[in-house]
Amino acid sequence: MTDWDTLRALADEGNEKAMDRLADLADERSDVDALNELLDEGNERAGEHLTRRAAATKDLLELQRISDAGYEEAGEVLNRLL
Repeated sequence: MTDWDTLRALADEGNEKAMDRLADLADERSDVDALNELLDEGNERAGEHLTRRAAATKDLLELQRISDAGYEEAGEVLNRLL
């Protein structure tokens, strides 16, 4: 398994697959801070994970924040829950 630092270095160089893997690892670790950082960097996979978590707890404010950060599907989930 590739370590976090190596994946981070690859992601910093623009490797999307490495960034997606970081998001998956962060989700497995329940590292919401790392997911938020990845979302802020434009990573869609992080948006998927955060949206799933927010939808499960019906956290409408978090869904709005995720949508505002650029992950459109969070807005769709928010609209369904409203």
